[in-house]
Amino acid sequence: MSQNIQKVAIVTGGGSGLGLATSEKFVKEGIKTIIIGRDPQKLADAKAALGELIHPIVYDLSILNGIPDLVTSIQQKFGRIDILVNNAGINMKKELIDVSDEDFLQVINTNVLAVFAISREVSKVMITQQSGAIVMISSMAAKYGIPKVIAYTAAKSAIEGMTKAMAVELSPQGIRVNCVAPGFIVTEMSSKALNNDPERKNKVLGRTPMGFLGETMDVAEAAYYFASDASKYVTGASLAVDGGNSIGF
Repeated sequence: MSQNIQKVAIVTGGGSGLGLATSEKFVKEGIKTIIIGRDPQKLADAKAALGELIHPIVYDLSILNGIPDLVTSIQQKFGRIDILVNNAGINMKKELIDVSDEDFLQVINTNVLAVFAISREVSKVMITQQSGAIVMISSMAAKYGIPKVIAYTAAKSAIEGMTKAMAVELSPQGIRVNCVAPGFIVTEMSSKALNNDPERKNKVLGRTPMGFLGETMDVAEAAYYFASDASKYVTGASLAVDGGNSIGF
């Protein structure tokens, strides 16, 4: 794509955490960035902080049947979609035997089905352009077993598999699909969880060779790499951004 065309990105869950950091990076690189989320206040705060290149859309991606119209409206308004970062997701910490079918389905719905639905619809746009980059966000939960997150683990394992399947199908049409697998990153959510559980925090740091937690911008830089021409010959890859946690002992 020629450099004089301004790229358009969608970042789901772009109002906080990893999504906000990714949106911030994209804006710094001059990319028009549409952030989708459920919380109007978070999206408004992100817009206020990051400026005119941010375009917030309040939408709950678990409502699958509205996603085709959502993507069509984005294409009509912005003319193109060059990048999709599938960051939105939910977690649920429960003992395996306490997870109901409804609990499990709720996580799968947001973390897998919604990701599939928006990726499918955006792919249609990208196929007409014969170009695009889709970035999935996975997790250490897909790399090894973590207790009390069975549904989340299933969902993120599905994301890793979908990345490969989508890459094989879409790459011949100029669309690259890759995956970032964050390790333990300092966010409001993770800090709360780890600070309330010193034993878990020590375990995390103990098996992270670099010996400290990552920052949201570490993940954002990886997402930008996959979204940019720097990775033009990379597809179907999963990059652990984890300080070595997934290979640590």
